Amino acid sequence: MTRILPIGATPAPPPGVLDERVPAILAGLGGRAIVLVGMMGSGKSAIGQRLAARVGLPFVDADAEIVAAAAGMSIPEIFAKYGERYFRDGERRVIMRLLNSGQIVLATGGGAFMDPRTRERIAERGVSLWLDADLKTLMKRVRRKNDRPLLHTDDPEETLRRLLEARRPIYELADIRVESHDAPQDVMVEETMNALCAELPRIAVARGAAKKKDFAKAMTHLHPERAQADQGATHREIVRVALGGRSYDIIIGANLLEESGEHIVRIAPGAACAIITDENVARLHLATLEKSLAKSGVRYTTIVVKPGEGSKSLATFGRVCDEVLAAKIERRDLIVAFGGGVVGDLAGYVAASVRRGSRFVQIPTTLLSQVDSSVGGKTGINSPYGKNLIGAFHQPSLVLADVDVLRTLSMREFRAGYAEVVKYGLIGDKRFFEWLEADAEAVFHSRPEQICAVAVSCETKATIVARDETEQGDRALLNLGHTFGHAFELLAHYDSERLVHGEGVAIGMVCAARFSARLGLCSQEDADRVERHLASVGLPTKIRDIPGWSGDAPAILDAMYQDKKVEGGALTFILMRGVGEAFIAKSVDAESVRSFLQDELART
Repeated sequence: MTRILPIGATPAPPPGVLDERVPAILAGLGGRAIVLVGMMGSGKSAIGQRLAARVGLPFVDADAEIVAAAAGMSIPEIFAKYGERYFRDGERRVIMRLLNSGQIVLATGGGAFMDPRTRERIAERGVSLWLDADLKTLMKRVRRKNDRPLLHTDDPEETLRRLLEARRPIYELADIRVESHDAPQDVMVEETMNALCAELPRIAVARGAAKKKDFAKAMTHLHPERAQADQGATHREIVRVALGGRSYDIIIGANLLEESGEHIVRIAPGAACAIITDENVARLHLATLEKSLAKSGVRYTTIVVKPGEGSKSLATFGRVCDEVLAAKIERRDLIVAFGGGVVGDLAGYVAASVRRGSRFVQIPTTLLSQVDSSVGGKTGINSPYGKNLIGAFHQPSLVLADVDVLRTLSMREFRAGYAEVVKYGLIGDKRFFEWLEADAEAVFHSRPEQICAVAVSCETKATIVARDETEQGDRALLNLGHTFGHAFELLAHYDSERLVHGEGVAIGMVCAARFSARLGLCSQEDADRVERHLASVGLPTKIRDIPGWSGDAPAILDAMYQDKKVEGGALTFILMRGVGEAFIAKSVDAESVRSFLQDELART
């Protein structure tokens, strides 16, 4: 039977015959993704799946990835519980992450292309293809489903018409337009492939000219760091930690330190501040913070402690509490934790204790504290018996994560923070881990990628914290690698010359992966991937990598029994069924752990 195709359409080749358009399309893409944009009901998912199969690329649906990241909550449920702003923020981060994960065919939600930052990233990493359907066609398709939250109105057709009118000028910015009409899907795929063949050469020429223009502009800067500083200066991400009346924002971006006074006045007008920081951060960044507070009319006092884990002690805690009280900081005022994880934990515990609880703001200055310790309300100090054994849950009122301060970190400290970034991929986001595997260098050197990595990490943690604030359940997943790592830190006497926290976590995550493989829970291949990636960025991955290590297996096991997850004298570990599939394993056999540690200590 002869199939009648629209004018200009090319019939698909018979099965087994190479479609000569495919090599031309792949060459024209130059490694970029095909990103389908357009209104709900325009056919992005259906056409995208078939197009991906024809050109031999993986297909990904951004909406499906958002649902997976939200632990199975549907998009209408996300809209209803958190609102559209929260959804759009998460959607943008998911799309940025997917575009970094390799060449794909990506179907986006109807509103995704409206975000200028999303369009910018699509332009960098992909070719945008607009499936343009008229109102009649769209209504015919969307009536079949009730999963469009923006159409839950008294007059869905009128709502859709207004949306289409508002969005059309933005969709017209796409690289390629294909009419999405009432035709068989295979016909639509043919028309889309023809459009790609026809338009990709033109796009390549236009982008080549734009690249030359951008290069010429960049050459006008005499200092290369100036060009990097200008790039994305206003790029911001906001992650909401949803805890009812104690909810707060994590603001992630550049130049935030200079604006900190404005943000503090916004959440606590008229409040004074006690800044708690350490000597290193004070030397590098305190003047900027104080200037911003003074500009906003905020009265402040500054309390400086020594850097390192030694400041997370009862003695330092007592001294800082006394200094806060001496400065007449009241409950309506703010404690500002300005530093890395040590300062954040200490200052947070001071805020939880002074006057039986004061508000506080986290301004984390290390990658580790930006992605982990500043978020979620865990505060505390160390004991001779173990790390973080004295403390309280006390949520901040605001977190300001300025990625510009990361430029003053040593490479060792940045790597240590990166270990915690990797953790978020391992516990529940395989695609995030795959992105890091493919492009870790970008996180180390590119401000936009740092913002994205911090935002994805914080979003993962915020989602878990909202479900389990006080670690009665799956919040324990955030401790992947920590049962091992804390034991290593304790036996290294919290000597940062020998081992910093992120390094202990890196070794601990490798141990957790290898122990999981030994128990038959995950493949050895996945365990090797974890170790290989951490080693590739220069992190230690073996116990013997710790300088001057002398502890034996029984000593490590004894230190593990001081872990906060121990229940009824039985060990609890976070183990893995695979990359992105961590779980809580209770009552783990101690002899199995001891035998495993003996073998790990033999590795050189």
